[in-house]
Amino acid sequence: MCLAASSASPARCLSLSPSSAALPRRFLRGLLGAPARPYPSPPPPPPTTTTLLRRCIPFHRKAQYWTQPSLDKNKALVDYLKQYGAVRTDKVAEVMETIDRALFVPEGTPYIDSPMPIGFNATISAPHMHATCLELLKDHLQPGMHALDVGSGSGYLTACFAMMVGPEGRGVGIEHIPEIVASAIENVQKSAAAPLLKDGSLSFHVAGTLTDGRLGFPDAAPYDAIHVGAAAPEIPQPLLDQLKPGGRMVIPVGTYLQDLQVVDKNADGSISIRNDASVRYVPLTSRSAQLQDP
Repeated sequence: MCLAASSASPARCLSLSPSSAALPRRFLRGLLGAPARPYPSPPPPPPTTTTLLRRCIPFHRKAQYWTQPSLDKNKALVDYLKQYGAVRTDKVAEVMETIDRALFVPEGTPYIDSPMPIGFNATISAPHMHATCLELLKDHLQPGMHALDVGSGSGYLTACFAMMVGPEGRGVGIEHIPEIVASAIENVQKSAAAPLLKDGSLSFHVAGTLTDGRLGFPDAAPYDAIHVGAAAPEIPQPLLDQLKPGGRMVIPVGTYLQDLQVVDKNADGSISIRNDASVRYVPLTSRSAQLQDP
């Protein structure tokens, strides 16, 4: 083996004996057989437009499938919520399978787990949030009980409440935009809760023009269950007053940082509060504030 020296002197050859020649051969074999050192791989090139379209096509095909009302697809959504732990009981699964979400979503893909716009800067909550609130309130939605839905929006959750308390109970939704209330009534009339709307055990009401849902709806109080679908800076006292001893309220509280709070009124009238989860809801506002451009 000849190694050239990088000096001013002429190149010299170094003679190796057979035994010493085996050393570099063993060294080279070990070197070549060693695993490569893990160098960081270069970042992949940005996807081309064609690549992005190929990725999006399956999603859009699926989205088209989920847009049309169908109890089979609605049940598939509930099965998904079961799989991920949002729906934990048969009672909640049954009511969410019975009330078809697509009837309450005017546009978009109703059977995916995402909030959807319903107009007037309002939204219908994501299915997992509906499931969460139903699970938290289910023991206070027994047949014959009264439930209040503040910021009832599309009417979906109010319809679920009414189905759970039955014709001998009362489900009440309040909303301060008349057009949303009218839309909610139309939605329910197409759903399995339509008979309850007809017999008066389910009703929707327009809150005062200059007020918001923080005043509740005293006419049907006290309530075993109160749900608030928008975030208040603090728990409104009128809602606490309208909550029956032994009842429960679920309300998002906070401004930028919000917690879904579970409020229990004990038999002696005292209040117990715990945080269930960090959430992000639209604010509980007046009608004029909601109708302003976001």
